[in-house]
Amino acid sequence: MAEDSGYESILCVKPEVHVYKIPPRATNRGYRAADWKLDEPAWSGRMKITAMGKKAFIKMEDKISGELFAQAPVDQYPGIAVEAVTDSSRYFVVRIEDGNAGRHAFIGLGFADRGDSFDFNVALQDHFKWVKQESELAKQEANQSTVPKLDLGFKEGQTIKISIGNIKKKDGAGAKGRAMGAGGLLPPPPGVKAGGLVPPPGAPQPAAPAQPSAATLLDFGGFDAPADPAPAPAAAQPAQDLWGDFTAAGSGGASQSSTKSGWVQF
Repeated sequence: MAEDSGYESILCVKPEVHVYKIPPRATNRGYRAADWKLDEPAWSGRMKITAMGKKAFIKMEDKISGELFAQAPVDQYPGIAVEAVTDSSRYFVVRIEDGNAGRHAFIGLGFADRGDSFDFNVALQDHFKWVKQESELAKQEANQSTVPKLDLGFKEGQTIKISIGNIKKKDGAGAKGRAMGAGGLLPPPPGVKAGGLVPPPGAPQPAAPAQPSAATLLDFGGFDAPADPAPAPAAAQPAQDLWGDFTAAGSGGASQSSTKSGWVQF
């Protein structure tokens, strides 16, 4: 609320106050209401506190006509314009001014009720607390206006590059999984049958194991020749059986002879 706005707000109104003529201050300790003639007030009427901008005004007016009796402009509180007495909370010393002649005088102001004096005090305190806050905000705004502002916007032609590493890692993992095939196993090299082993290039192929014959068993003596001739040797086993059990490739006649004679084949 600016002072030159011409808007006047009302802070507090009390229907009855008393004005006293006070003697000059005897000491620097302050004023005492007991030194006044409290039962003989010089004037009684209505009091109103108004504010225009940062300044407050204490106005004493007639109860019926509203005619102004005296006015006390207040620039700060507590201050020289309003001072509390030392012996009571219901009385104050107020500095009134004559705006036309520029004269001023000190009068005593008293309230019949203690609650009215409390409201009078709080109204002035709240107003000047607001004035102090407004002044601090104005200083902060002035300081901020002097600080150069940072220009965080992009200049013409300026770009920004963002590298996201996680996406690349995911692509690599997917390619690796596809190369391994289903189940996570590598496919066999060309030319290898499932379940078999391939010897290295240039190595000799393993020969089929020799089959024991009836003649060999007869060399040990004490054995009778088999009644039936021995069957033809069995055909070579497939590639996957090259490293299998050698005893499985024996002839049927030899096996029968071994079983009969109690020979154990190694």
